[in-house]
Amino acid sequence: MTSPRWFQMMLSVLFVCACGIPALAQSVDRAQLEKEIQTAYEQIKAKEALFLHVTAEDKATYAEFLQQPNTGLIRLLPREKYDGKLSIRGGGAYYSFVRLTHEYGHGSDIELQQGKLGVGFAGMDFGFFGLLGDVLLEKVTLESPAVRQMAAYQSPPTEPEARAQHRQAYYGIKMGEFSYTSSIAATVGMTYALRSLSYSDSDLLVAFRVVRRDQDGSLILLWKMLKEFPAPTVTR
Repeated sequence: MTSPRWFQMMLSVLFVCACGIPALAQSVDRAQLEKEIQTAYEQIKAKEALFLHVTAEDKATYAEFLQQPNTGLIRLLPREKYDGKLSIRGGGAYYSFVRLTHEYGHGSDIELQQGKLGVGFAGMDFGFFGLLGDVLLEKVTLESPAVRQMAAYQSPPTEPEARAQHRQAYYGIKMGEFSYTSSIAATVGMTYALRSLSYSDSDLLVAFRVVRRDQDGSLILLWKMLKEFPAPTVTR
């Protein structure tokens, strides 16, 4: 088939399609479409919730630990793979230990991206991780040496100081003999502590252990809340 003939056929097809559009638009039942869209949206949300669930085997493995208050077992999805593909904001890569949701927004405490865990995502919000090593989560308390330093940390009282700490946390914050950073490699079998400060929303100290990595790069985290502090505020 020559190019001119192919081009003429394409124009004919487009013309026929264009002529049919007005008739199609007139026959659309918009109320019915709205119902179908809502139904589809609800189905998608339900499937995404299942996609974010941990397995029954994981729950069974840590059932005794999860009977304790202020504990949980969550899955984090790698942002680079799922952000924009799922309807949930942030693509399941974020989690709030206070609001108990993966939905990204004010109060999100942790993120998984490119094999690293991060904290501090908007405005003055910031935080830092401490690597505790291969220790059982049950043994981590507020008196654990590295955790004690994190618990004693005082949130900056002014906006310039808060923003300066946000920047400094990226490179590392030294407290006593320990160093803490806002981004850290996620390693299976390692236990971490996280102090996350979200101005006007929350301030918390949580310990967690990366217990498993799935084939799609998602991580299973076992966690427990160590302490909640008053939500930080600043003088502007």
